[in-house]
Amino acid sequence: MMDKIFINGNVFKNGTMSPLNVGTTEGRITYVGPDNPQAKETIDCSGLTIFPGIIDTQVHFRDPGANHKEDLQTGSRAAALGGITTFFDMPNTAPSTTNKEELRKKISMAQQKCITNYGFFIGATEDNVEEIKRVVGMEGLCGVKIFLGSSTGDLLLENKVVIEKMFKEIPIMFSIHSEDEQIMQANKAKLVNPTVMDHYKWRSKESALSSTKKIIAIAKSAAKKIHVLHISTAEEVDYLLEHKEHATFEITPQHLHLHAPDCYEKLGSFAQMNPPIREKYHQDRLWGAITNSEVSILGSDHAPHTQEEKAKTYPASPSGIPGVQTIFPLMLNAALEGKLTINQLVKYMVENPVKIFKIKNKGEVTEDYDADLTIVDLKGKSIIQNKEMASKVGWTPFDGKELLGSISMTVVRGTIVMENGNICATPESSNKAPISVYF
Repeated sequence: MMDKIFINGNVFKNGTMSPLNVGTTEGRITYVGPDNPQAKETIDCSGLTIFPGIIDTQVHFRDPGANHKEDLQTGSRAAALGGITTFFDMPNTAPSTTNKEELRKKISMAQQKCITNYGFFIGATEDNVEEIKRVVGMEGLCGVKIFLGSSTGDLLLENKVVIEKMFKEIPIMFSIHSEDEQIMQANKAKLVNPTVMDHYKWRSKESALSSTKKIIAIAKSAAKKIHVLHISTAEEVDYLLEHKEHATFEITPQHLHLHAPDCYEKLGSFAQMNPPIREKYHQDRLWGAITNSEVSILGSDHAPHTQEEKAKTYPASPSGIPGVQTIFPLMLNAALEGKLTINQLVKYMVENPVKIFKIKNKGEVTEDYDADLTIVDLKGKSIIQNKEMASKVGWTPFDGKELLGSISMTVVRGTIVMENGNICATPESSNKAPISVYF
């Protein structure tokens, strides 16, 4: 007898919607078909669409070191409320995740605190090539993160020789924060009494493009394919498409839904992130990459700071915008408005993350895969509200935005962790697990 059977739903499978039932047993999908086999629990999904579990490949849950603004428990709950079944957390915590011991600590904390599946990046430094090699293949490791430009934390790596050595010798995926530190420092020196309106001038489009050109050249030399995060400029999109054999890239909902100078006039430093929100022609080109299937992944870059911190006078205000709870609802709304197709949305948030990061047993509603499901009411409606945010910081730049579609259930390895806006699992009762990759 199966543990659960999800009946009467419209299942997204092989690029089409089909009326199928989905059975789960001990965290795996054990039946997909028209019949209704016996199960201990039956969940009626009439009027709902069952997607493979949505993945957010870039979050900053601030744990350890900045737990006043987020931790793995609150971040995981926010993810579940937004339909996310698996997240990948970044290494710029305190201490930074740059060795096996700190990676183990994070994985152990996640098992104790999370209700969703989890993966962690290890951060690259000038001197930890051998340390990264030690953790390759470790359960819970999703990739290596390189910061080419300084952002939150102290993980800046600019040494071309070290980067090339890593690309040649480490077989897992590298995710890149691409901004040119030297150009940014030169820009910063020219600013007199800067305001938040200067943020995208300091972290200029030239800085972004220069850095991306440099990292692509290194990847080409090392015969390595990499993943470039949160692309913010039209020029980078075009350049990356010319070199798509060497890199995939990500776009965030923030860069798609906000543009300068409007966002800074309305939101001030609450619109401040790295790389910055830019002028509308950049935003238009990013949407072009979405609609034309040129981008590979949509990631939230969930980077929470408290309202008190964000309200500081620029440049003392920190960069970062929360987003793990809103990324899928925002992009589902965009799909229902016709800005991209449902198939594209699933590619960007499920299929491509699985393919690019080589994640085992996820990405499809099919037998023997992990029973990660995101169940949605495509005819429903919802409103993003600050008061509904599970993140400790309790704010979103999209407060008050009305959306088409609503998230009905988040199922993590057969456990319903969220239903109709309510968390219904604890870290102890959830069947979550660390991700595994192949290479």
